[in-house]
Amino acid sequence: MAARSLSIVHTAMYDAWAAFDATALGTRYRGNLRRPATEHTAQNKSAAISFAAYAALLDQFPAQKALFDARMSALGLNPAQARHDAGTPEDIGTIAALSVVADCHHDGANQLGDLSPSGLPYADYTGYAPQNPAMLVLQPTPLAAIPAPGRWQPLTFRDASGVLVTPGFAAACWPRVAPFALRTANQYRPGPPAAVGSAEYAEQARYLLEVQLALTERQKAMTEYWAGGTTGELPASYWCQFAQFVSARDGHCDDEDVKLFFALANATFDAGIAAWDAKVHYDSERPITALRYLMNGEQIQGYGPAGPAEGLRIIDGAAWMPYQAASFPTPPFADHVSGHSTFSAASAEVLRRFTGSDAFNHAVTVKAGSMRYEPGLPSNDVTLHWSTFSDAADEAGISRIYGGIHFVNADSAGRSLGRQVGALAFDRARQYWTGVA
Repeated sequence: MAARSLSIVHTAMYDAWAAFDATALGTRYRGNLRRPATEHTAQNKSAAISFAAYAALLDQFPAQKALFDARMSALGLNPAQARHDAGTPEDIGTIAALSVVADCHHDGANQLGDLSPSGLPYADYTGYAPQNPAMLVLQPTPLAAIPAPGRWQPLTFRDASGVLVTPGFAAACWPRVAPFALRTANQYRPGPPAAVGSAEYAEQARYLLEVQLALTERQKAMTEYWAGGTTGELPASYWCQFAQFVSARDGHCDDEDVKLFFALANATFDAGIAAWDAKVHYDSERPITALRYLMNGEQIQGYGPAGPAEGLRIIDGAAWMPYQAASFPTPPFADHVSGHSTFSAASAEVLRRFTGSDAFNHAVTVKAGSMRYEPGLPSNDVTLHWSTFSDAADEAGISRIYGGIHFVNADSAGRSLGRQVGALAFDRARQYWTGVA
């Protein structure tokens, strides 16, 4: 959903900008909003972009209107100036955004809740139902509670407020969302996960167990950082932050930024659709189900139901926990493929193609004692540095293996899927701004 919102906002901004460019085509009106060359000024572009962003953000996050109003005021702009019936930059930006928004209200995401019986925004309307009953994470899981090994299983756990929750499969309808560049959600669908009973199935579980036993503080810091750290960031927004770094590094003007973020946001949007196509199609179990099934009754070293906070100890395999907070042990959707891997590989592909180089040279620091999974860690500041965009994408993917919430195959398949989606989305975006779409 976050990737979709970013796509809507940046597409609206791009369409508004395109009206003040001599060549670019908008995604909705194509060249029909184009203004005379004498109006193609930086000031007009900036105003149109801002009004487009304002209208799109209001649709996506209506409760934050006061924040958006304050930002417009700080820019010296008045939202009331948009009349929708004149050719001012204010009007062009608003018209462009409203067209994008109108289409997205019927793109299959169920933003308005009109497709589902519950009427809730983004609620599933496909009739998806898990083949396993919910697993009570707080206690060992008997084999009888996993009647369909290999298939996704909902989890029951206490959230950060102490409430017992059982999240359903998030965004089960996402393969039905209309994409930006993909022809279909399954255009690049990867092969299946390891089959239950196969040697690969058992080996991937043993490997994950061994990885967690050998985690270093640096790997633990990677795991928390890419999981959102203390801010709860999601992959698509992380990569937009990285693009902001690139913009400052390379001295972008509005023209360059509008194109970069248009391509990047739509690549992450399509990456989400492609990843969720695989997740829903294969309906594959997460490691917590596989390890509790395979190692049921076996004495192993690992994290128990309380999670990393209590450290590694000897437990029954039926109680195994990933390296995640006990209040959110695993995201509520299938393993195959990794969303982090897909989003990140797609983003890296766009940034590499847009800048003409894989060079990134960016770093973030995880402060000593700032981790939530194991309070007090890391012992010292940990700096995560990425020489290339590819390095950052690879680290995002492997962090989910360190965290025990994805198998290796889900990561590698996600990386491959993301690269294909990113290349396709970038080419499509470039067709728009070069006027050949």
